[in-house]
Amino acid sequence: MTYPLAIRLAAEFIGTAIMVLLGNGSVANVDLKGTKGEHGGWILISLGYGAGVMIPALIFGGISGNHINPAFTLGLAFSGLFPWHEVLPYITVQLLGAFVGQAIVVLAYKPYYNMTTNPDSILGTFSTIDNAHSRFNGFINEFVGTYILVFAALGITKAPFFNNNLGTAHLALGFLVMTLVASLGGPTGPALNPARDLSPRILHALLPLKNKSDSHWHYAWVPVVAPILAGILAVFTYKNVFLIWHP
Repeated sequence: MTYPLAIRLAAEFIGTAIMVLLGNGSVANVDLKGTKGEHGGWILISLGYGAGVMIPALIFGGISGNHINPAFTLGLAFSGLFPWHEVLPYITVQLLGAFVGQAIVVLAYKPYYNMTTNPDSILGTFSTIDNAHSRFNGFINEFVGTYILVFAALGITKAPFFNNNLGTAHLALGFLVMTLVASLGGPTGPALNPARDLSPRILHALLPLKNKSDSHWHYAWVPVVAPILAGILAVFTYKNVFLIWHP
């Protein structure tokens, strides 16, 4: 069954909002001063982001495809697996959903933002920062992580192994993201998704938070460009190596 575009856009909006809310919410719980999860560690963040992707996938995977990521949408479109006339609407609602999801994080954690004096800890609950202050290192990290994310997501959802049980496939996406954050999250965050980074960064720039500093716009292009290029290459690779052999 193909759902009307408006319904699919609603799914993409809500799904992206949930992803950012649960993912960046876990970062806020760990990094902001005074929360019950303060210093909870990277495993807590990995679990938050894994569930943040898995839950929308289970809700919306059969409705919109649960892209919730412009890099995935563009990657599919460049390989002819998604119609170009729907790309801009999908990306628009993904960006808006990420903005709303982040706004809810701020509302939920506002007292703890006020107590936190480290501006990098505040920014880190919105968007990514390369810990080595290297755009080159950040680009490599985001490119490799997103390539694995998109390639594996296609493999999980398109593989014959899951033909009769796509629910299990979408469940596996949560473990995929959890593992990526645990294994490759140290250098940058990571974003692996332009909407997850750009929209919250814009909100960070707009909000009058007590102890924030600049929004690191000099770095902001990295978690946008690297995931998009990786997504295009990952879909192209999977399609031309594996999908052509589907019966």
